[in-house]
Amino acid sequence: MAYPKSHNPFADDDDEDDFKPKSRGFDDDPSDSGMTEAERKQRYLQQEVMRTAQSAVDSSYRSLALIYDSEKMGVETAEELVRQGEALKRTDKMLDNMDQDLKTSQKHITSIKSVWGGLVNYFKGKPETKPPPEQPTSAYQANERLQSAMSGSREHEDKYLASHPNLRKLDTGGFGAAVSMDDHSSRENGHPRNRHLKEAHQKLDNNLDEMSHGLSRLKNLGRGLQSEIEDQNDSIDSLLNRVDKMDVKIHNTNQQIKKL
Repeated sequence: MAYPKSHNPFADDDDEDDFKPKSRGFDDDPSDSGMTEAERKQRYLQQEVMRTAQSAVDSSYRSLALIYDSEKMGVETAEELVRQGEALKRTDKMLDNMDQDLKTSQKHITSIKSVWGGLVNYFKGKPETKPPPEQPTSAYQANERLQSAMSGSREHEDKYLASHPNLRKLDTGGFGAAVSMDDHSSRENGHPRNRHLKEAHQKLDNNLDEMSHGLSRLKNLGRGLQSEIEDQNDSIDSLLNRVDKMDVKIHNTNQQIKKL
């Protein structure tokens, strides 16, 4: 049996359809049957533009969620630093009380070591001295920069909750392949202007503005955290010096007591 020159003898008749060229995508929609080739290409390109716009809007929402999440973590870190500052303040107060107790102990030791002082104290009763009443300690206050940054970030806590993927409701109407090229409110330069594309651009602009504000708040929060950490580092260094001096005083007091 002779085969035509264009016929492939190794291919079955059932597989001939598999070798047909694939369409580029804008010929597959049955609704495009009444359109010209140029109109189908225009529709396809418009749908691609809308899909790109939707992707950009979704990406901006994800970026906003990351900014809100970072801001929330920064506020939680600041709150932990404030609690740490309160602990440092209580430690400083405890060192003050210990220093006062050591001064009282030193007076008693000096009085005991002096025979004359002991006799005088025996015959002349001293009024019992009462320690001054402790002043109520005020609450710890972080530096002003951190307080201002925390206050500004807390005002946007509701936005963090609203941006959570499980809570955020996206309005996806008007996006994707279902957008009609005739859905427009006006014409510009002889071409239809798509209302949904305009809304997508507006959403993207709003999200970019909010991202700018969020990054600014993060910057202020970071600077406030840095200032607070530096202040607390100075407080820790001061406490360590006081603890070293207190240790020397306690050691000297123990030595004097042993010699009595």
